[in-house]
Amino acid sequence: MDNNAKKSKLSLTALILMIFTSVFGFTNMPRSFYLLGYSAIIWYIAAAIFFFIPYAFMVAEYGAAFKNEKGGIFSWMERSVNTEFAFIGTFMWYASYVIWLVSSASSLWIMLSTTLYGHDTTATWHLSLGFLHLNSVQVIGILGILWMAFVTATASRGLDKIEKFTSVGGTAVALLNIVLIAGALFVLISHGGHFAEPITAQSMLHSPNHDYQSMMGVLSFLVFALFSYGGIEVVGGLVDDTENPLHNFPRGIMISSLVITVGYAIGIFLCGAFTNWQEVLSSDKVNMANIAYVVMQNLGYEIGNSLGLAQDSAITMGMWLARFVGLSMFLAIVGAFFASTYAPLKQLIEGLPKDFWPGRLGELNEDGVPQYAMNVQSVIVVFLIALISFDGSSASAFYDKLILMSNVATTIPYAFITIAYIYFKRRKDIEKPFEIVKSTSFAVVISIAVTVTIIFANIFTIINPALTGDTSDTFWMIIGPIFFTLIAILLYKRYERKCAAGEIVDLDKE
Repeated sequence: MDNNAKKSKLSLTALILMIFTSVFGFTNMPRSFYLLGYSAIIWYIAAAIFFFIPYAFMVAEYGAAFKNEKGGIFSWMERSVNTEFAFIGTFMWYASYVIWLVSSASSLWIMLSTTLYGHDTTATWHLSLGFLHLNSVQVIGILGILWMAFVTATASRGLDKIEKFTSVGGTAVALLNIVLIAGALFVLISHGGHFAEPITAQSMLHSPNHDYQSMMGVLSFLVFALFSYGGIEVVGGLVDDTENPLHNFPRGIMISSLVITVGYAIGIFLCGAFTNWQEVLSSDKVNMANIAYVVMQNLGYEIGNSLGLAQDSAITMGMWLARFVGLSMFLAIVGAFFASTYAPLKQLIEGLPKDFWPGRLGELNEDGVPQYAMNVQSVIVVFLIALISFDGSSASAFYDKLILMSNVATTIPYAFITIAYIYFKRRKDIEKPFEIVKSTSFAVVISIAVTVTIIFANIFTIINPALTGDTSDTFWMIIGPIFFTLIAILLYKRYERKCAAGEIVDLDKE
């Protein structure tokens, strides 16, 4: 790469596009419409104000201050607070990927099923071998276990080919946003501006989903909104690469935040243009994992009707659109799965001295892949899949449980970063070349507000199922964070003992 290429900077437009593509998720719109209907829009706006925008500013300041550090969020928290806090927070961040692997190893079969059949058939899958009778959830669990074992065994080779699949799938998923908006507008115009889901004061404030009509249920939705804004961490490394950062970076964050929030609002709103909630989404066969395919299949069907096609042809159009969604997301998630199997683990291991890790956990093979640690990780993922698959849940409850677990595990680490921000702003020994929030007192207030938002969103999400008698969902959402927190504490205590014995250099005293 020549010097001119190295010195090239991101324009304001390029920065906005990069933030948008890193954060905006297609499935968040139909899933939110399924859970809260039009009323989800209010919560997306609230999440943007109380979480997304201030959190993005925090990450930007971290990124500028620690632009030469290679440890990512571990370096941010370690330099701002201490090694113990940083390690536990980073380990929880890593744990969110483990939970995501558990969820995705099972839900990717919906994508494959939809690609093959035009709709989700996983609820009908079963297997009988002599005395062994497995229902759909157990079959999916076994397939997930086999998939995890396969990925772990092959993740150290052939990743360049996997990345090509990911690129194609990712581009196709991005196009789905255009298909959703353009298709919805076409159906809306064809129907003379009449929405399939009527727009009333009641529909804008209350959910049509009976599980989200209580105040506790509605508040528990906040974690979905926070999850939808995840990925803004990419901003941390872009401050130095932006033209006129003191001027463009705050503008870029504000504009992209507005675009993303409005984009989600429009997407949720337009789902109602062609989808009547009671007619299409009230079936017990619809769940949080297959909702995107159900909505897009319905869009294809409604487009066919608007074009004047026969009933069978409109149904076929819906199935082919669902197949396109399934294939796009399947290709994207396959590549993401391979990368998530080793990249977060490698970053966690490389961020600390090799001797920090017990046994061979800190070893990298000749290709720079933590093969032994990946094997241990695979055993943990397989164990969790097996436990959840055989707890007697229906297919719909099984998928909902996995998504709730993933949302909670993903959003909890944000609280560590926002808490560390208070210490970061108070540390006078840390050079801060880029500050959006100048006042330390105001920064503390913002940090507390964002942290409280994250914590309460997760509390509401975790306890809401238990209040309605579903203690299983509550158990699985809380057991993951507790399990990985205990592992992190045990590993750190081992590190402290080895430091005291002089076997490892104390990072806090380097």
